[in-house]
Formats: sequence, structure tokens, C-alpha cells
Amino acid sequence: MSSNKNALIRYKTLDKCLKNTYKQYTLEDLIDECSEALFEFEGKESFVSKRTVQLDLQNMRSEKFGYEAPIEVYEKKYYRYSDPDYSIHNISVNENDLKAMNNAIQILKQFKDFSMFKDMNGVIQKLEDSIHSTSQKSIIHLDKNEQLKGLEHIDVLYENILNKKVLKICYKSFKAREENFMTVHPQLLKEYNNRWFLICWHKKAIYNLALDRIISIETDDDTEYIDKDFDADRYFGEVIGATVSETQRPQNVVFIVNSQHAPYVKTKPFHHSQEIIEEDENGTTFKICVQLNFELERMILGMGEFLTVLAPRKLKQRIAKSIKTAHLNYQAQNTTTEELQI
Repeated sequence: MSSNKNALIRYKTLDKCLKNTYKQYTLEDLIDECSEALFEFEGKESFVSKRTVQLDLQNMRSEKFGYEAPIEVYEKKYYRYSDPDYSIHNISVNENDLKAMNNAIQILKQFKDFSMFKDMNGVIQKLEDSIHSTSQKSIIHLDKNEQLKGLEHIDVLYENILNKKVLKICYKSFKAREENFMTVHPQLLKEYNNRWFLICWHKKAIYNLALDRIISIETDDDTEYIDKDFDADRYFGEVIGATVSETQRPQNVVFIVNSQHAPYVKTKPFHHSQEIIEEDENGTTFKICVQLNFELERMILGMGEFLTVLAPRKLKQRIAKSIKTAHLNYQAQNTTTEELQI
């Protein structure tokens, strides 16, 4: 049994003794009660030391766990609550506590549609009822798109990752002409920019499968699961988004943002490696160290004319080509529109 679990059992036992007005408890009595309680839970002999119980009483008196229990010693040897109505299970909360709890509830409610959170629905309702927050509107909103294709796979994938099951997936990428059947070892569900991905082990490599391209999923009980002990922070540490190359090394991407929009990039960095190289009246020059991928290009293009890539040359050329193509598209559209008007 964990030490945290042991401590909770001791606190609960001490609380029961201290609020019992029909019996007197010495320190030795409290030690015996705690030892007996642990024996009942663990099914084996368990002795609680005098120092442990004294420390428990000290913690219950303090603000450490929010108890601030009114424990007193009377007749120089007996322990009790000076307030007979007190219990650690009746801890009062102030207005700020209620507001903080309500904000947390509103965030939890936004995940209620996923079946992995279905067991939380009852808990959330109880919390709402207990703090009388049902009439308060949410003041925190998380972006989500319930029309996204592939969301129906999240629950199945989540359960199989949790239970370490091998999957047979029918998948068709945007570039593929035909469907492809893959036997994968799912490791992680990844969300980026309101799109979900399955990170999995397949044919001795890590694969990134977009959920909206998955056609079907079946469990493969005949194949032994390979647990890669996947470290998501390390794996995605050198990229923006969800696309990672096993062979590409990160590069220094240097770009300048005009003075009007530079504060936006300062306060919301593109990547954790971002640093400022130079700053003047024309704007701020930034540097990030990342792999060159699709998500990086989309983010840069999203800044439009406010951002200019300075290096590397390959990325600069790709961005320039995309902007030129977009310009030609608008020119062609304007010509077509003028012809239709004539």
C-alpha cells in the first residue's frame, strides 16, 4: 500500500477518534487505533510509530492540507477537537475557492463528450450541485470542432493504448490511391490545431496517422504488444505541429516580424527554442531551431505580409513560391470575375 494511502487511513482514523465525545483517547490509544485500521485495510500486522502519529496530528493542525483542525490536549494526556462539530470531512471553503472550483468544473465539462470521461459526468454533476454553480455560465471556452472527421475513433484508440493492444488499421492517406492495412502498436493520441493523430509503432519505426484518414480499426489479439515507453515531449521537441522526420535534423529558422505584430510573436512564441536576434524600428528578428515541415510553413504563411523568412534559403524559396502562387490565383480569379461582369 502506498504511503499516501496509509496517511489517508491514519487521518481518517484520527478524525473519527478526535470527534468521539463518548471516549477519551491518549496518544497511545491513537497509535493503537491507527495500527488496527491499517491492519484491517492491509490484512497484515502493521505498527504505527509514535513519531508518525505526532506528525499526523501536527499536519492536521496546520494549513498544509487545509485542515487547520482544532486539536487540543486536555487533562494533560487526552486528545480531542475543541469544536465538537469539527471534522476534516467538513472543511469550509471561501468564495474564491468556490470560483476556482467552478472554473475547473467548466473546463471538465468540455471533455464530457469523450467516453473516456464518461465516468466523470456523475462526479462533475455532484460538484456542481455542491457548490451551486449550475446557474453560472462558463467563462473559459476551449476551441473544438465536433464536425471533425475521425473523432469517432478516439475512444477506441484511447482504450487500446490504455490496455496495450495491437491494432489492425485500414488507412488511406491523402496522397494514396488505395487503402492500406497496417498492424500497429499504438503509443499516443496527439492533438494539434484541432486535428487528432495516432502515434504508433509500425515496421520498426514511429508512424503518425491522421484520425480523419482511418477507415476502420480492429484489435489484433494474436500479436504481442510492443511498448516503446514513448516520450512525447522529447519526440515532438524539435518540431512545430505533429509531423516528425526520423532523418531530418532541426535547422535554425530566422525570420523578421514587423514592429506592429512582433509583440504577438514575443508573447506567443512559435516554438520553445525561440529567441530574439535583433530589434529595431523595422521589426524584430527571431530565430527558432526546428525541423522544416508542413505545419511550420502553414504557420509562417498564416502571418502573411507581416513575416519574412530570412533563412534557411530552402524554406525562404518555398514560402516565396507559395505566396507567388496565391497571388497568381487571385489574379486569375479577378480576370474571371471581370469576364463574367462583361
